[in-house]
Amino acid sequence: MLDIKNQKLKALIGELEKIRGRHTELVTVLIPAGFSIHNVVSQLRQEQSTAQNIKSKTVKKNVMSALEKVLGHLKLYKQTPENGLAVFCGNVSQQEGVSDIEIWAIEPPEPLRTRIYRCDQVFIIDTLKDMVREREVYGLLMVDKSEADIGILKGKKVTLLKHMDSMVPGKTKAGGQSAARFARVREGLLHDFMKKVGEVANAQFKDLRDMKGIIIGGSGPIKEMFAEGDFLAHDVKRKVLGIVPTAYMGEHGLYELVERSEEVISEASVVREGKILEKFFDHFAKDTGLATYGLKEVMEALRGGNMELLLISEGFNLIRVHYKCSCGHEEDDMIRRDELKAKECPSCHSRLNPVGEKDVMDELVKLAEQMGTEIEVISSDTRRGQQLKEMGGVAGILRFKQ
Repeated sequence: MLDIKNQKLKALIGELEKIRGRHTELVTVLIPAGFSIHNVVSQLRQEQSTAQNIKSKTVKKNVMSALEKVLGHLKLYKQTPENGLAVFCGNVSQQEGVSDIEIWAIEPPEPLRTRIYRCDQVFIIDTLKDMVREREVYGLLMVDKSEADIGILKGKKVTLLKHMDSMVPGKTKAGGQSAARFARVREGLLHDFMKKVGEVANAQFKDLRDMKGIIIGGSGPIKEMFAEGDFLAHDVKRKVLGIVPTAYMGEHGLYELVERSEEVISEASVVREGKILEKFFDHFAKDTGLATYGLKEVMEALRGGNMELLLISEGFNLIRVHYKCSCGHEEDDMIRRDELKAKECPSCHSRLNPVGEKDVMDELVKLAEQMGTEIEVISSDTRRGQQLKEMGGVAGILRFKQ
């Protein structure tokens, strides 16, 4: 369940990061775990009094409205939730003089340790971002006589940090030099190149937070020479977990390096996820009848108790929305969360406002828990993860053929 909570927090962070206030009227309230919610209410009441002194009538109105909305939300809690509470509220309208006060609240997956009240042009989300940072980080280093690539595996995402080309010539004798002299020159250039690769790798890896280890790869014997030499700093070198042969270099080679390092990083989430997706797509390709995808099909399998493993893409963000118009017309729709907005009423052509929403992911998770179905959140940073996202973002492996 931690993956689901992290995913919801990541989605909220992404939404809040995009919001910029026209003035300092975005309110952030972080209540630490164990802190009295009644003391926070008292503070916010005092802040309301202080806000009366704001010179701009528009800003004063928006700050007062945001604080009142936050106070209204806090009435829902008799005490602070176990991990604390984060509340964000403010005017999100981009039109001068127009108010659109929105509120977001979340109980974080980890205990909040920081108490914050802030009015600003942005929401203060650094504490929450730190909670969802990837703590599973591996350094990736590939080297041969012609080039080198330095990257990282962070969670399930591979990133190329630096590509380097060498000046080392091939083994062909050239320019009338003696074979021995040519070999010495070539050996010196190769040593200088590996030394440069080591310097860059040291700089990239030395202070990398949460790094569990380093994997070295490449297509020839140079990778072993590099690993055995003194090119990496001692504190970096001791983190080398293994040396893995690869056929490619560049970004494609980094992905290959991760795939071939299964035994070295067997506990990494990217390896575990790869095995899960391999199993799903194997059923899908062989048409065994045990792979299903699409919201309707997955919901039916969950309700029938026939879902063994539920796969939800990180990019899945559908919500069910209830719309209501002043003329009395009401309707429901299913849309992506980032597409939520008012639309035209088909009856009177006035504004049809969203008045309620339900997260489809919450429905899926609740059903899965009721039916004893295992849940896996799938990254969209890998090729197969992206395929799952393109298939609708939700799929699963069935217990038996339907």
